[in-house]
Amino acid sequence: MYLECFRVMENAPQIISGRAERDWMDGFHIRFPYRCLPLTMANTTGWEILCPTDIRICWNGGKDKTDVTISCRDREFSHFVESHFSHGVVTFHTGYLFRTPPQCALLAGGAPNHVKDGIQPLTGLVETDWLPFPFTMNWIMTRPGIVRFKKGEPFCFFQLTEHHKMDAVKPVIRRIEDAPVLQQEYETWSKVRREFNQNLMKGDAQTVKQAWQKFYFKGEKPDSEGEGQAEGHVNKRRLHMPEMTDQSPAEMPAESVPDA
Repeated sequence: MYLECFRVMENAPQIISGRAERDWMDGFHIRFPYRCLPLTMANTTGWEILCPTDIRICWNGGKDKTDVTISCRDREFSHFVESHFSHGVVTFHTGYLFRTPPQCALLAGGAPNHVKDGIQPLTGLVETDWLPFPFTMNWIMTRPGIVRFKKGEPFCFFQLTEHHKMDAVKPVIRRIEDAPVLQQEYETWSKVRREFNQNLMKGDAQTVKQAWQKFYFKGEKPDSEGEGQAEGHVNKRRLHMPEMTDQSPAEMPAESVPDA
């Protein structure tokens, strides 16, 4: 499967695979948030588009386009960001026209768990399997003030989704008592978790040394008894970095096709 990224700007911003690191996660005691696998997996399940320059955005709270003023450190990118929709909305140009396989779309928004004060990313689902023009990435100011984006900071994060299949999904609500095996596994986990937290509060030396339970990180159940990792469990995302090519996917030799 290929994701084609056609440059429509000569100085199009850099695209990289998603990074696990976040400043606020680094700032925690012993970088504790990195133990939360769902966080790091979300951070890396997609690609980032990076700011090519430092950007300063100021909004006075008004509803007109002119109520937002934007300045860039490099004049080369003076039209990279603009106030196009008014009401404190700021528009970033990605510089690319994306093409995905049939029935695959791009879900584009802000980088997961990338927190910015005073501004909020707007998320969009774009049908990039047919769209013949690029989309923009938009943010909305949440209050009057100044917001800055640094060079190399992600302003857009995108991932593929087979969005047509979503219509076939039927959520159902069931009683956990109707799934006795799952209920037993849940009750075992609850007991083990409760005992671990109690021992941690008591200052039990072995528990304090262990610091945290690694069942989910390892893909194991509390009662697995050495059964090993759950099938399909992933604890590190390894996405491909974009590469320049002058060939279409159909022209690429089979040996260059990445593993699925």
